[in-house]
Amino acid sequence: MRFAPIIDPSVRRPAPKPVRVDLRTVFLIGTGLWTLALVVCLILGALEFDVETARTICASGVIVGVLMLIWEHLDRWDYRRLGQ
Repeated sequence: MRFAPIIDPSVRRPAPKPVRVDLRTVFLIGTGLWTLALVVCLILGALEFDVETARTICASGVIVGVLMLIWEHLDRWDYRRLGQ
């Protein structure tokens, strides 16, 4: 029955274990892509295209990426410290 887990919680399947993902790789790839986009915007700006908005967005993406790398480093440090 489809509603059996809602009515009777004892028939639910156990939840899968969470997977520990290396967020450094994710944040490094994302920050690298934002940096590449920022370089392209800077080149287009030097060629006198109107890319002020895009340049601001790319710079914001780089800043957020660096902040997320710092956060991930502190979170991983705290995770290792609590594991000992």
